[in-house]
Amino acid sequence: MSDKFRIDSHKLIYHPLWVADFLKGYDHWDNVRSMYPIYVELSPVGVCNYRCKFCAYDYVGYKGGAMDGAAMISLLKEMASLGVKSIHLAGEGEPLLHKQIVEAINSGYEAGLDFGITTNGSRISDRFIQEALHQVTWMKVSINAGTAEDYERIHRCGAGGFSKVIDNLARSVKWKRSHGLQTTIGAQSLLLPDNVDGMEALARICRDEIGLDYLVIKPYSQHMGSSTKEYENIDYSEYLYLEDVLTAYSTEDFQVIFRANTMKKYSQSIGERYNTCYSIPFLQAHIMTSGELCSCPSYLEDPLFSLGNVFESGFKEVWESEKRRENWEFVRHGLDVSECRRNCHMDHINVYLADLVEKRVPHVNFI
Repeated sequence: MSDKFRIDSHKLIYHPLWVADFLKGYDHWDNVRSMYPIYVELSPVGVCNYRCKFCAYDYVGYKGGAMDGAAMISLLKEMASLGVKSIHLAGEGEPLLHKQIVEAINSGYEAGLDFGITTNGSRISDRFIQEALHQVTWMKVSINAGTAEDYERIHRCGAGGFSKVIDNLARSVKWKRSHGLQTTIGAQSLLLPDNVDGMEALARICRDEIGLDYLVIKPYSQHMGSSTKEYENIDYSEYLYLEDVLTAYSTEDFQVIFRANTMKKYSQSIGERYNTCYSIPFLQAHIMTSGELCSCPSYLEDPLFSLGNVFESGFKEVWESEKRRENWEFVRHGLDVSECRRNCHMDHINVYLADLVEKRVPHVNFI
């Protein structure tokens, strides 16, 4: 069964007008200045109640704090007015820990934004389910084990964490179905030596006990600055056999999306696919809990990618600032993509844009 959500691919092909504007002007700052991102990651809080062994944000540290609710809502409305289309609530901490997350989602949705949430699932409250879930395009819960013992050891969350998340998801799905919501509810798991034996059990739980729309099985991606090094040399070739095993659990209503393409790329250098990042600073951005706007979520707190604080100056002013122009120049002429995080979120898109910009396929006019 195919990946109908295109999780192991990309969806930029559904934004042809943006791509056309990019191709006309990506190399000229006067055009680039007002090209706003389609997609923005937002970190509402800088705290997390888990300490997962694989956490990609451990290099930032768990500094605490939360965005001011009114300021966050104002920011969301501004971004919507400028043409931003989607907000991914994730980042440095657990987004559902924010006390005004329901109000923020509802206000942003009314302003025209689509919302996606990546969460550990432990703080899915009845209030969130009843008052905000209908405004969310998708919610994806990170469940990186198929048994309670493995889950609590990998997520380092304490006893009872596994059953709590399963129950929270089951309640979410029940509400979704009983109220006819269109929200897609899924789960994801990194494939790790610690949990590989539990992936079939996880697929059965997600399909039969919870009733999710999908389960994604994806490779770990080592962050350059992360203090976690335990998984950086995983050889995914020995796990590819699981694709047939796990996708056999797919039905008309439930998909197991085994990210085999991404796993196969894990052992490749980025330079084998492209030598320039064409996504930054164009398509995406990341806003930290502090309000710092970063052009790339893989380089948080790196001064070369920090554009300014949106709570001090506003999104428009920061996005069109001299610091972003400098970042645009650096990414085009100074960034060595071989030093970037492998399999970053923009990897598939960079291959696509490189083909368009560099015309790497011969005879392109013979369509």
